[in-house]
Amino acid sequence: MDTRDAVQKAREMGLDLVEIAPNAKPPVCRIIDYGKFLYEEKKKAAEAKKKQVTQQVKEIKFRPATDDHDYGYRMERARGWIEDGDKVRATIAFRGREMSHRDLGADLLAKLRDDLADIADVEVTPKMEGYQMFIILVPKKKGSS
Repeated sequence: MDTRDAVQKAREMGLDLVEIAPNAKPPVCRIIDYGKFLYEEKKKAAEAKKKQVTQQVKEIKFRPATDDHDYGYRMERARGWIEDGDKVRATIAFRGREMSHRDLGADLLAKLRDDLADIADVEVTPKMEGYQMFIILVPKKKGSS
């Protein structure tokens, strides 16, 4: 339909000519109430935003000499966060002479990675940043099992 004819028809009906798909060949327009159209678009955007999942980065801290019970407790906390869909950053803080025993920290992070391997993938492999060694674990994708 010609643009002028469409505008004329819309005015006769007391409605608006709204361009729905501007990139289509030819562009798609509808004769509708523009206020109602804006309201519907706003509702669709709000619904899409509501379904969107935000992912936080939670942190658990260890020391090279962290005891088994403390490790178990923190590992279970990390498991809960990963199951909730959050990322987990596990950090080991070294002080003083502990820097010469980085292998203890690497072993602890490897143990954590292995214990959470059923639900988590490694996003950042263990690496040193100053006096801290860290690893970032993310929930596994639903499709890969």
